[in-house]
Amino acid sequence: MSKLIMDKTLEHSPTLNTVIMVESVIRNSKNSIITIPEIKRALPKQVNHRTLMIILEYLEESGKIAVTIKGITWIHNSNKNLRNAINKGLEL
Repeated sequence: MSKLIMDKTLEHSPTLNTVIMVESVIRNSKNSIITIPEIKRALPKQVNHRTLMIILEYLEESGKIAVTIKGITWIHNSNKNLRNAINKGLEL
């Protein structure tokens, strides 16, 4: 677990509703890449910057998003057939 998450865990953790809200904004973004300021504008309620950073770090570590220089993109795919094909190494 990263230092940012570990430091903040003892003090305060984001609520599940806040994590889901951020996930939804990223996943449903019109563009494939979204920036942090765009996430903040798209959120239905204001989220503390440090809390947002903790959520983004968690989502990256759990393999749901990719963070690049250009921005953030949703990479998680919940399709079981696709995941099975990837795990078994089948060519599509």
